[in-house]
Parts: sequence; C-alpha cells; structure tokens
Amino acid sequence: MGDFNTFGLSAETLNIIKRKGFEEPTPIQEKIIPMILRGNKDVVGQAQTGTGKTAAFGLPIIELLREKSRNVQALVLTPTRELAIQVAEEINSLKGKKRLNIVPIYGGQSIELQLRSLARGIDIVVGTPGRILDHVRRKTLRLDKISFLVLDEADEMLNMGFLEDVTAIMEKTAYEKRTMLFSATMPAEIMDVAKKYMGEYDIVRVSKGQLTVSQTDQIYFEVSRYDKFEALCRIIDIEEEFYGLVFCRTKNDVDNIANSLVERGYNADGLHGDMTQFLREKILNKFKKKIINILVATDVAARGIDVHDLTHVINYSLPHDPESYVHRIGRTGRAGKEGIAITFVTPAEYRKLQYIMRETKTDIRKAKLPGVKDVMDMKREKVKSILAKVVEAHPSNEYFEMSRELLEDKAPIDIVAALLKHAFGDELDSRKYSEIEDAVVDKKGKTRLFVTQGSKDGLTYKKLVKFIKEKTGISSDKIKDVQILDKFSFMVLPFHEAEILLSAFKGGKKGVGPFITKAKARRK
Repeated sequence: MGDFNTFGLSAETLNIIKRKGFEEPTPIQEKIIPMILRGNKDVVGQAQTGTGKTAAFGLPIIELLREKSRNVQALVLTPTRELAIQVAEEINSLKGKKRLNIVPIYGGQSIELQLRSLARGIDIVVGTPGRILDHVRRKTLRLDKISFLVLDEADEMLNMGFLEDVTAIMEKTAYEKRTMLFSATMPAEIMDVAKKYMGEYDIVRVSKGQLTVSQTDQIYFEVSRYDKFEALCRIIDIEEEFYGLVFCRTKNDVDNIANSLVERGYNADGLHGDMTQFLREKILNKFKKKIINILVATDVAARGIDVHDLTHVINYSLPHDPESYVHRIGRTGRAGKEGIAITFVTPAEYRKLQYIMRETKTDIRKAKLPGVKDVMDMKREKVKSILAKVVEAHPSNEYFEMSRELLEDKAPIDIVAALLKHAFGDELDSRKYSEIEDAVVDKKGKTRLFVTQGSKDGLTYKKLVKFIKEKTGISSDKIKDVQILDKFSFMVLPFHEAEILLSAFKGGKKGVGPFITKAKARRK
C-alpha cells in the first residue's frame, strides 16, 4: 500500500488528509492521484461506489486548479441529485484554505438560486446531466474553458437514460481538458463514449472487496420523511441509555436536526465538513466524554471518529450505497458489545433498501415504531430508577427535618407529585409527541419503461399518457417521471400497472408491440 506523502500532494493538502482521518490511500486513490498529478492522459477507472473515488479525483483537481478564476474550471457529472450533493460536500471538505467555489446543481433545486450562484462564479460544478444541459442551452453555464471533466458512475447514467445528455454536454466542453470516467461496469456503450469523446487514456481497474457487516442488530422503520424527526425522538426516549451517531446526507440536514434536538432538550450537536478543525475537535471531545450523547453527522465528517462504545447508529437518511451502509453501522457493536443500527426508510426508498440488503448479504428486519404509550412507560421507569438511586444515597439530615415539616401540612402523595413536577418538568407530558402516520411501502416497487419514440417522432407527454389510457385503462396519475427525449422516452409505473401495460402490448401488434419495453434496472 502506498502513502499519501509519495503522491506529490502539497503540504496543505496532506494536512487536510490527516485532519480528516485518512490514514492510508484506498487502491483507487493510490493509482489515480499520482496519475492525474504527474501525467497528462485521460483516465478510465473501473471501481465500485464507496472505494474512495471522490477523493481520488477531487484531491488532484483541487491541487491543480487556480484561485480567482473567472470561469468554471471543472465539471463533475453524477447520475442523481443525492450523489451530486454528496460529491460537492466531500470536495468542499478537501479544499482547505484554497479559495475555490464548489456548488451542486441538479433538477428540483431552485433555478433562480442556481442562476445567482453561476453569476457569482463557480470553480467546480457538480451536477446531474439534465440540469447541466439545461444551463448550457440557456447559456448560463459555459464549459468551453474547463480544465477537468469527471463522469462519475457512468454506467448508472447509461442505465437511467442520460447518455444522450452526457454526450451533448461533452461536445460543449473545452477541447484541451482532461477527462476522467468512472464506472462500476464497462459496457460497450461506455467504452464507445471513451473512444469517441476522450483523448488518449489509461485504464485503471480496482476489484471490489467483500462487503461484510458486524453482528449489530439491524432494524428498519417505514416512515414518511415528514415524520422522521418525531420517530428519532421516540427511539432516543425509549432507550434506557442512548449514545449514538445519527447520519444525514447534507450539512443543512445536520444543522437542522441537531438544532431541533437541542431545542427539544436533548444533549446533541452536529458535525459536517464545513467546520473548522478546532470546532470539530471540540465537538468530538464532548461526544467522547459523553457531555453530549447524540452526534448528528454527514458521512464525510464522520470519518476518523474513533468511538468504541456506541449503543446506536441511526441512518436518518438512507446511505447512497451499500459500502456507506457497512461503514456506518460498523461503528456500533464493537468490542464484544451488541449495538443497534436503525434505518429510516420512506416508501420511495424501499427498493434501495432491498439493494443494500442484497449487496451486503444481510437481513435488516422491519420493526414497528414505539407508540407514545410505550415511550411514556419507559420514561416513568427511568424516573423511578433515578428516585431509587437518590433514596439509596441517604439524603443529609437537614432534608429529613424539612421533610417532617412538609408532611405536617401536606399529604405525602401531593408532596411527591409536586417534587416530581419540579424536578422533571414536562418530561412526562405525552402531548410533546406528535402522531406518526403509517408510511405504506409499496413492496412491489416500480418499473422503468423504455419508449422507442421521442419528440422527433411527434411524441409528447399528453400523447403518451392518452395512448396508454386508451390501450390499457391505466390512470394518468400512475404514470410518473416521464422523460421525452429526442429519439426515445422513459416513464415509471408501479409493477402491477407495468405488467398490465406490457401484457397488453405483448404479441407485437403493428405500431404497438415494440413501442414500450422494460428499461435497464435503475436503483432507487
């Protein structure tokens, strides 16, 4: 195994790596970082998600970019908004004091916000193909002077039907640039992109290690995203002693959840990549000393946290990939102690959870969230336990004298109730808890369908929906995520309706049979 010190990285970058807790490079970092820093060829890397790809291309790009540039210097394309946010946050945590502006741009985010960011100037753009192409066509994003282009998870972009958008974007980029293409698999279509749109390139392959999980008890709860915070509070309160990490996807999530926990009276704090080293160490020290018992963190910020006696790890947000899941839950159940890993799953994320279970070869069992009555029963038991310990501590004589005086005028039950109210406030008030609605997960999932016609054939959203309704009777509200591209289209249907649709077209009727087929699987 190599050493970060031998790659040609600056002292400032090496210091950042050390502060982030990276002890030794992963195999892909060992191969890619020196290749980008010392060579001039493009790179095709075959590696799974979770192998350290972001740092492998992010560190050398940061090293080589200029400060105070007036143009976008690097573009990173990712298949999903979640990955765009994650990659942007990690690169941002690696830049140190270097004045580089790194921004994620994706569909679903305010276009006005993106326009303002682009107008101010961005050095590294991390985005999804559709929204990036939209800005290119609006002329609000120019790529003719970029120095680096990264295609992250290229096979996923292919599976999701983004290849046409990706190649359209590549045609608008600077000729004199370095391109890095990363993909878990290398189908012919991906290699065609490399051959057609990249210069002379080296191929790097990194094998995937076996994913293993600890003996941690793994549980998932089905919950809507609006009820996640309420569910988190119930899980904390139902435990006799809670000491755990709560994982979120973004730094904004970390701040919002940590602040809400503090407002509700919990000993909590947050940790994310934008914090100074001083503040990070201060928060970690409080957590290790159990001054706070709940630490909310992103995956990036949690690296290097060395705490061995956690009772819980909670995936408030589902991790992006199986490797991240294994890394997260490996922090509990250490040193022979049994830990608990809890994952919140929204209805839309169920298939992604199935994928994680399949890849990690583990069973994550479903459980029912504790009800308000369950939580209140546990709290009452905690109060009784605290009082029992206080009584056993034998109060000093002056308190016995005061106790006798109080009992002369008041009934014992009234005095004890008043003392409990004074000591524990509204701790036993069940009205603090909101109701949680059952989140119904469609266990049958959804299917993505490929349509052989696009806008050049005169196909529109309206025509496609009308056609399906006339042929099958499927309601338009079942047809989701319709994408009408130039030569073909995509849509998503629940499994049941998808089977009805495909069955209706089975047999190859003229103009119908080959019109709609199953698309390549898309991980949700």
